[in-house]
Amino acid sequence: MRLSRAETQERNRARVLAAAREEFAERGFRDAKIDTIAQRADLTRGAVYSNFPGKRALYFAVLADLAARAAAPPSARAGEDLRGSLGALARAWVTSLAHDPLHRDFLPEVTADDATRRPFAQLLALDALLLALAMEALDPVTRTPGAPHHRLSRDAQAVLTTLHGASQLAAAAPGFGEPFDVVSACEQLAGLDLTDWWVPPAGPPVTRCDAPWDPPVGVDLVRDAPVTPGPDGVVVVLGLNRLAAAEDAARGGGPVTVAVVTGEPGELAPLARFTVTQLTGCLRQAFPAAAWPRVAVVCDETAALARAAGVPAVSDETEVAVRVEAGRVVARAEGAGAGHAVRAALTPGVRART
Repeated sequence: MRLSRAETQERNRARVLAAAREEFAERGFRDAKIDTIAQRADLTRGAVYSNFPGKRALYFAVLADLAARAAAPPSARAGEDLRGSLGALARAWVTSLAHDPLHRDFLPEVTADDATRRPFAQLLALDALLLALAMEALDPVTRTPGAPHHRLSRDAQAVLTTLHGASQLAAAAPGFGEPFDVVSACEQLAGLDLTDWWVPPAGPPVTRCDAPWDPPVGVDLVRDAPVTPGPDGVVVVLGLNRLAAAEDAARGGGPVTVAVVTGEPGELAPLARFTVTQLTGCLRQAFPAAAWPRVAVVCDETAALARAAGVPAVSDETEVAVRVEAGRVVARAEGAGAGHAVRAALTPGVRART
């Protein structure tokens, strides 16, 4: 049976990814050749570039594909408390693709210039938020009424620093250190007290509105499942250079969807999918489902979700949020702190500029 154009493109993309995975594994990123990848895939050089804008974009796509494939289902060995969950997180990390030879060129390449270094820093801020929310769900202090703004974001950053540092040393100095010492170290971080507090931003003015809400189906990278933002909640559209602002929407309760957008989807969207999936794949194995953050993260590569939220054009600096109630968009804000602003504008007892 003859394949459709879309089916042919999908098949060719899969062949390129498989060939590139072999090439990068054998030769490393720097010595890998697009012409050799095309030969391995039995395709032309043009066919490779029709699917990926360049070698680095292809490398990030291979890593994202591997991270998605490596994501295991939730484990019965998930921790029951914070210490146990952090130990399980580290155990899943050190036994996952984090130490695969394909990753040895990742940090040198991602830090090579500002075009990737700045988005990566913001992606780590998003990872730290997701991990902090899961940690806080198991922490008796942050769950205590009367301390609504105490958080574990800095603790989560310490955990991620430990895990990423261990990965890079494993790549740069094979055999150095005992991987499962990393597990013990992360367990000890459960007792860290960094006196961390969240200060709500002033936020931009909020525009009241009444517009239809018809969002597309996306993939939630937190749960690795299809998601359609529901009839009630906050949707925040964030460019890759604004991802730290996800916290402004996520703190305060209620469903939140973060639509990650970029002006360079060919290269930076795979970077986003890999960075988030690498963490959340381990988080789902380590934390009980009840502790998973009530935040959906969608890599909105085509900006379809952004358009549904009334954002006609996106860039890496986009920061727009909408509040949805009963299937209608009822509030909108744009600029720093937009997520908190649209939540606070219609929430009794929460101050916001309108």
